[in-house]
Amino acid sequence: MSASPLGVAEVDAAELHRDAIIIDATCPLARIHTYVDWYREGGATAIAPTITGATGSARTGFAQIGGWHRYVRERNDTTIVRQAADIENAKAKGKLGLILHCQGTALIEDDIDLLESYHAAGLRIVQLCYNTKNLVGDGASERTDAGLSHFGVRLIERLNTLGMLVDCSHTGQNTSMEAADVSADPIIISHANAHAVQDNGRNVSDTLIKAVAASGGVVGTVGFPPFLSWDSQPTLDQFIDDIAYKADLVGIDHTGIGIDYYEGQHPIEDNETAKARYQNRLETGQWRAEEYPPPPYKFPVGIETPRTLERLTEQLLVRGFGEDDIRKIWGLNFMRVYRAVWGG
Repeated sequence: MSASPLGVAEVDAAELHRDAIIIDATCPLARIHTYVDWYREGGATAIAPTITGATGSARTGFAQIGGWHRYVRERNDTTIVRQAADIENAKAKGKLGLILHCQGTALIEDDIDLLESYHAAGLRIVQLCYNTKNLVGDGASERTDAGLSHFGVRLIERLNTLGMLVDCSHTGQNTSMEAADVSADPIIISHANAHAVQDNGRNVSDTLIKAVAASGGVVGTVGFPPFLSWDSQPTLDQFIDDIAYKADLVGIDHTGIGIDYYEGQHPIEDNETAKARYQNRLETGQWRAEEYPPPPYKFPVGIETPRTLERLTEQLLVRGFGEDDIRKIWGLNFMRVYRAVWGG
């Protein structure tokens, strides 16, 4: 990557971090509302809390969204994001934007018309699968990869009509490639790393990264440890290596951040509870041991929790990324996609 024309020493990392739009595009940790303030402490402008995952129902989906609306009503420092301008307005007013995002389509059950109600309630990003097969297509950890179903095609067409963003994280290669082809709007992979950098089956191919970029979309770099390294704890440079690889492959305009902090990680959950959670995900087929080794899960050194996101800005400068590129990585690239799909 090219260095900043001003030179690293002449850019104040803290000032850049405060001034930039900082988006973490995958935030299951925020399901526990007490941790939302950790993102504020880390300088986030907008985060994407997870609304249900591989399991759930319409009832749980709407209940969780209702919980977020109550949370916003009770606090004046957060806002539900419905269009791109809401993120800019949140930044200007010192608020935290909440981008409602589901990881899998269990919450719509078998009724595409439910998307109409979810859109009205504020859901803006729909991830097609969570590792396993569903009505839409095959997940990233399935033994097959058959591509989109007819239901999946109709779902994407409705998402396009409503202005809801298609996310192919945790989704199989063929299902994702066909989603990129079917969608009239840009698609994203909110959180997935390059398989060429870390040989983990959950990571994505160069072919898929190129397809997302060709759609106008973004592929976010994720901090979940085994997607970066087989070491017990990845380094911050290993996290940045993934960003740099994608930037070299498809251009800086298609990179982003989706760290994926979650409640089962170190130091948030004790090891025994984390092991029980891990065993449940293996037994239900949501995770495969080859892709998800046992906990503890220690996120990259320096950004172990969302409270220290500024460390990433500092290290990006050290690695020679320019100020404009860092702004794109942290938020402007996702903002471009959000504006194209949601308006504003």
